[in-house]
Amino acid sequence: MISALLPCAIPASADELSKTGDMLDGIAAIVNEGVVLKSELHLQTETITKRAQDQGMQLPPLDILQEQVLESLIVKQIQLQRAERIGIQVSDQMLNQSIAGVAEQNGIAFEDMPRLLAEEDISYAVYRREMREQLILDQLRRMDVIGRISVAPREIDQCLADLEDNVVVNSEYNLSHILISIPESATADELAEAETEANYVHKLLQDGSDFAELAIRYSDSQTGLEGGSLGWRKGDQLPTIFSDVVGPMEAGDFSNPIRAISGYHMVKVNDIRGTIQRSEIEQMKIRHILITPDEIIDDETSKQQLEEAVLQIISGEDFGEIAKLLSDDPGSANEGGEMGWRGPGTYVPEFEEMANKAKIGVVSAPFQTRFGWHIIEVMERRIFDNTEELKETGCIQRVRNSKLTEEEQLWVRRIRDEAFVDIRM
Repeated sequence: MISALLPCAIPASADELSKTGDMLDGIAAIVNEGVVLKSELHLQTETITKRAQDQGMQLPPLDILQEQVLESLIVKQIQLQRAERIGIQVSDQMLNQSIAGVAEQNGIAFEDMPRLLAEEDISYAVYRREMREQLILDQLRRMDVIGRISVAPREIDQCLADLEDNVVVNSEYNLSHILISIPESATADELAEAETEANYVHKLLQDGSDFAELAIRYSDSQTGLEGGSLGWRKGDQLPTIFSDVVGPMEAGDFSNPIRAISGYHMVKVNDIRGTIQRSEIEQMKIRHILITPDEIIDDETSKQQLEEAVLQIISGEDFGEIAKLLSDDPGSANEGGEMGWRGPGTYVPEFEEMANKAKIGVVSAPFQTRFGWHIIEVMERRIFDNTEELKETGCIQRVRNSKLTEEEQLWVRRIRDEAFVDIRM
């Protein structure tokens, strides 16, 4: 069933309902200079209801569900308005690449997407719009939240020290999450109310209530309407508020309410699996000469200059000296064309393909990439244990992620508080 595999799957009736005018005139909420229509609220509620039925989940009463859905749509509208103001756009090419990636992951041909979606009563036009909006929101999140999270050297060092004999960072966790948020500058009564609600939800969990159903009904997190699912997360990249509690937990366990700046969190461990500890990659040490065609030097002249350079090198002239005189690559020309040790995926495909085929110490024939014309020499190859590099990279990501949950919740709360919202329901 394709709709179970693809994100943002919305029934084709979304277009039909919005064109009939039956619900289009109804405004659910005014959000700054925009609106959330009752038709949007109805369709999103309908989609969540159908998904819950398919998964056998019990939903809260309709009025409570609609309140949760409306708040989600309001926040989305605020974010999209901000993205538009600062000029974030997603081109058709970027959109097609993302949809093609989704199709490939699910063993579906890109060209078959419209037909297969139609068979599930999903509008391809609406699917593309939802996917574009999601890509825009991802860019906004990277810019407004992730891009502003700093990682200090001492935090990396502390993380590396924690890696030794740490069961959490050496595992992966499939998690779900419930957040009972606390307003910024909350009063004593609001703090007490949030704590009471968190304890109430926790008691329902202890009594056997389904975590996903409670997340839909009570969670203020952006994942609430998805049953609180966070998916698989590496232990060394978990937010600190989670990594501090999941260590002794087993699959199926859930935490007590955890107090944080943004509110009270409850996390459930759905599953746990181990991670690979060591990693090795094949690296190449390459030097190259690049000539970039321009108004004076065309493709043919660029290629001819490199052919002459190859003959000079074969005749005994030094590759490095020729690179210093001839190469247009500012990053390597002064180093005699040397690019250092690099692993797979470092170079553009045409360059990497030529390097993989090259014999050590043999200068290649000229070839072209998007950057211009090259000749290369693979100086050495080696198998490199990059475990330590991966640990450091993972630590940077871990520290960032440890701050991400709180920063994102605070960001959402801030832009929500700053927005003009008039709910008309």
